Amino acid sequence: MGVFTAAALLAGLASAPAAAQPADPIGALLERTPAPAAAADPEEPDTAAQPVAPEPEPAVALPAAPIPYAPQVARPQLTAPVFVDETGKTPDAPPTVNDLAYESRLRASFASAQSFQGPLDGSWTVAGPDGAALYALKLVDRGSAPPEGAWRDLRRPGAPAASGFVEEIRREAGALTLRFGPAVATFTGGYGGQWSGELQEAGQRRAATLRKDPPQP
Repeated sequence: MGVFTAAALLAGLASAPAAAQPADPIGALLERTPAPAAAADPEEPDTAAQPVAPEPEPAVALPAAPIPYAPQVARPQLTAPVFVDETGKTPDAPPTVNDLAYESRLRASFASAQSFQGPLDGSWTVAGPDGAALYALKLVDRGSAPPEGAWRDLRRPGAPAASGFVEEIRREAGALTLRFGPAVATFTGGYGGQWSGELQEAGQRRAATLRKDPPQP
């Protein structure tokens, strides 16, 4: 029975048609239609495929622009000079509070500097007995140092030898001696800026005075 069954099975297998095999199994695999991809959920957008917008840069506040200076009072623009006799015109507008304060500080500084000067500091004129001006002197008296100065002969304007430095300024016992250029002057007094004495030049002596010039405005 067993031999018969085995022989029958072999005969059946030999007579049965072989299963159809594809000629190109690899090509058949490649030609298969892939399974459809799962549909995307319309409620969830595909953020991976969308470009990402760059973050905006922080805004930097720029510094405020400087405020241009504007004068308090508009100055008139003059097209012609204003003379003294033109009383209806002024060369400039009235001074402001800042202008008056600045002028006050200048005057205070000048007064402070003058307080350290000696009595001979300033401009002087040597005059003859008839009051005619002979020499102009400019003296510098700092008080703590010997005075210095320069002279100019008013009778010879522009001459090369008509000016120079004062060689000697000596004060003693109420007397003042000045030696400059061709002259030697000796004075006494000095009260109220007025000295009296004599002037010696070119071997001649004559009376002379030394007066202090008024300050320039």
